[in-house]
Amino acid sequence: MDKILRINMGAKGGPAVKSEPVGDYAGSGGRGLTSAIISKEVPPLCHPLGEDNKLVIAPGLLSGSTAAMSGRLSVGCKSPLTGGIKEANSGGQPSQMLGRLGYAAIVLEGKPKGGTLYKILINKDGVDIQEDNSLCMLGNYDTVEKMKAEYGEKIACISIGPAGEMKLAGASIACTDMELRPTRHAGRGGVGAVMGAKGVKVIVIDDAGMKMREPKDPDKFKEANKEWVAGLKKHPVSGEGLPAYGTNVLTNVINEAGAYPTKNFMWGRFDTCEKISGETQAALEEERGGKGAATHGCHRGCIIRCSGTFLNKDGQYLTKQPEYETVWAHGGNCGIDDIDAIAQLDRLDDDYGLDTIEMGATIGVAMEAGIAEFGDAEAAIKLVKEVGEGTPLGRILGSGAAVTGKVFGVERVPVVKGQSMPAYDPRGVQGIGVTYATTTMGADHTAGYAVASNIMGVGGSVDPLKPEGQIELSRNLQIATAAVDATGMCLFVAFPVLDQPETFQALIDMINAFYGLSLTADDVTELGKSILKSEREFNLAAGLTSKDDRLPEYFKKEKLPPHDITFQVKDEDLDKVFNW
Repeated sequence: MDKILRINMGAKGGPAVKSEPVGDYAGSGGRGLTSAIISKEVPPLCHPLGEDNKLVIAPGLLSGSTAAMSGRLSVGCKSPLTGGIKEANSGGQPSQMLGRLGYAAIVLEGKPKGGTLYKILINKDGVDIQEDNSLCMLGNYDTVEKMKAEYGEKIACISIGPAGEMKLAGASIACTDMELRPTRHAGRGGVGAVMGAKGVKVIVIDDAGMKMREPKDPDKFKEANKEWVAGLKKHPVSGEGLPAYGTNVLTNVINEAGAYPTKNFMWGRFDTCEKISGETQAALEEERGGKGAATHGCHRGCIIRCSGTFLNKDGQYLTKQPEYETVWAHGGNCGIDDIDAIAQLDRLDDDYGLDTIEMGATIGVAMEAGIAEFGDAEAAIKLVKEVGEGTPLGRILGSGAAVTGKVFGVERVPVVKGQSMPAYDPRGVQGIGVTYATTTMGADHTAGYAVASNIMGVGGSVDPLKPEGQIELSRNLQIATAAVDATGMCLFVAFPVLDQPETFQALIDMINAFYGLSLTADDVTELGKSILKSEREFNLAAGLTSKDDRLPEYFKKEKLPPHDITFQVKDEDLDKVFNW
């Protein structure tokens, strides 16, 4: 991956394409590259939907190689949701294909005049950009079908739905999976709105004629990859729990821990959570789809295979296996325990191009406002359809929980920096509360997954209900996560990496063998720190301060049943997270 593809959508005479060497960005990938480009090239005070913002799409350092689990894609920009820097992460096929085509990043720049929509084809022969207003307001599924009819079955697509075209702050960017379904999403931060502002509906990637990326030392790389795979398979989380039940295996675990946010973060337990648990969901998927339906990879090279295929009651494909965050957001958070309704909501979100976490949290806030009743699945489906149709109410909801709370006068809005909290109550998992508050990304569990040590005993054990040790835990995980996001590795590799030193070393050995380097564990730590440093500098220049590194006030005042506890970590301690 030795080149950056720049596409100026606002150039005179139409979009202009330039391919250039990686240059100063050499050695960066994934989040490391997206954050570097945004930090260096985007004015921090620019409007997120204006011509000065950029959308950066970057595969990881090992994407396009035979390294297992290396197919994650980073999407970066100034976020219309948080007002700060953003990296949203997705699985699917595009990352591997871009890597094999030799692109370290695609950078969408400028802003077209008028309402023209464009499609972009990238293959071994170069780049072709065409106007195509027939795609206007199509869902992601129909968009991909049109691309398949035009370009064949061996492509991958990066696309937006109606939400992105309407430039709603809850809009995601869809990536196609191995079956060419738009089921993997760079969901958080409103990245889909920025792609919509650039006038780009879909990027079609065709790597026909390209080979796997070759390592500098093939023998050492092969041996390290073998050790890497063995480590992933032997860990109980990545080798057993996730493949068997998907990410939704966490529902019963977090509910039992009393940290499962229920009815807009009122309670820490959902009485009927077993109806929507990973165990129940996997059994239903296998009943309807046959053996193996509950185990599926989102991209080639995935060995954890934590996804699945969800068929409706008539045995027809509906959506991919709804993930833990989605099941919680549209389920327990809204008081809904109907897995079929949740799957329908997941399908709608994917098709319209909406972040399931943001939409579920937003509907929870709307329910608290009296727009619908908690537990009313049909009302929730209707609300999401309003977003897809672009009604006035839909545009409010599609703008996220913070905006919805302001419009309807709701005090209890679970957001940080304008972004909704995911499926762990910070009072029941104090470490994740530190991450929510202080990450550069707005409330985001993936930025520093303290649940691992707070609840699962992975990488050590820190009492989830006490403030002691949470700052150090979140700090170390945020550093490690930034580095992992740069490699293109799935975040779930963190479980064996944290528990098994030899597996962490295998990852380092793979990078070294691939690039001819001699990195150490300390170098990986420094990489993570440097990424966070550039992100924090951007946010400070964009106007975010330590006052934005806080949870909403009610988490410090309202006690969460069943533990009857508030968020205990002091503000002055939150300000120490980045004191390394």
